[in-house]
Amino acid sequence: MSGDQRFFDFLKERIGLDVTSVGPAIIERAVRQRSAASQAQTADEYWRTLQGSSDEQQALIEAVIVPETWFFRYPESFATLAKLATRRLAEINHMRALRILSLPCSTGEEPYSIAMALLDAGFKPHQFKVEGMDVSPMSVEKARRALFGKNSFRGQDIAFRDRYFTAENDGYRLSGRVLEQVLLQVGNLLDPALLANEPPYDFVFCRNLLIYFDLATQKQVIEVLKRLTHVDGVLFIGPAEGSLLGRLGMRSIGIAQSFAFSRQRAVNPGPLPTFVATPTPTPMPLPPQVRSVVPPPLIRRPFASVARTPQTAKPGNTDAATLLANIAALADEGKSAQARTACEIYLHNHEPAAQVFYWLGLLSDVAGSVLEAQGFYRKALYLEPQHPDALMHLAALLQSQGDTVGARRLQDRAARIERAADSERKR
Repeated sequence: MSGDQRFFDFLKERIGLDVTSVGPAIIERAVRQRSAASQAQTADEYWRTLQGSSDEQQALIEAVIVPETWFFRYPESFATLAKLATRRLAEINHMRALRILSLPCSTGEEPYSIAMALLDAGFKPHQFKVEGMDVSPMSVEKARRALFGKNSFRGQDIAFRDRYFTAENDGYRLSGRVLEQVLLQVGNLLDPALLANEPPYDFVFCRNLLIYFDLATQKQVIEVLKRLTHVDGVLFIGPAEGSLLGRLGMRSIGIAQSFAFSRQRAVNPGPLPTFVATPTPTPMPLPPQVRSVVPPPLIRRPFASVARTPQTAKPGNTDAATLLANIAALADEGKSAQARTACEIYLHNHEPAAQVFYWLGLLSDVAGSVLEAQGFYRKALYLEPQHPDALMHLAALLQSQGDTVGARRLQDRAARIERAADSERKR
């Protein structure tokens, strides 16, 4: 029943989801779950229920787009935003507040991270406003509740949690001064009239969404994004999406690991500010919206990747450091083949480095080579047993292969590493 093409077509029409981007299993499982919940006995019976109920249509969409996100994912993007926002405010002579859009905003971690980054950078509340939008009412409602669990705080630098959250039961409640900066609403990026009567935004975040669309839908969405982004604004996208934007008339601003594009000239913002928080080491292409990657319940997402600051080059070895930076830059631009070649050049000329094997794992993961990616992640962990991102992504791969025990073991190991690092910071 669940492999019925009608359900694939329904999701394609409603949210643009291309079944080939995630594989049919995720959609089939969601259809089976909703069929059971609605007590449908056959495919035709569930299809009739789906067609006759807007609530059931939304329930199926919600079952497919379980979000996976955390605060300050892709930290260099937020550091870059803070610098560019300072410049943009000067360009408009402080005549109005900066307008920033995050979509899909999922459960709120990204738009709230934007607000925290700008507050940390010294912006006053009247100088910027952030809007978050998502196709999922359930996700938007969760974002509005602003109570987050430990899974929303990842990486070794979570000092922002002390500044902006208070402990509440088993979670953390976000400060009102951050909430006041963010407006959340439900909306569909496939709607060509989306925010049509609103002025364009100075900065737009739309990350790891295009990879779930076919080419025609990607072009449609990019036109909407270009309309939403001010002619002098900047669009932040996911690491695997750079080459697509480049082909469709946008240009990388040239800051490694920022995944930022402009519509016109390249931007040279100069040195990044030192006051911006740089939390969580961060995966590169993790789906914003389609079945999740990490802790309970752990459901692997089709892509998982991270743009970490290279750390494995030995002091004084500028050639190795240059190669590592080049790998990151190529991956940032979506040039997977060139990034892989750069990895191979590094390994040919230098001692094995965990970060290089990690990049190879990411590149294989993006290409859909699961077993190859798993091998590279294991090599990274052999060289650096505490590599947090390799642990996380290898856990995702094991889960996708049904090895829940192995995945949980790696998750627990990553959690112990994070607790130890947190304890060390408090000394």
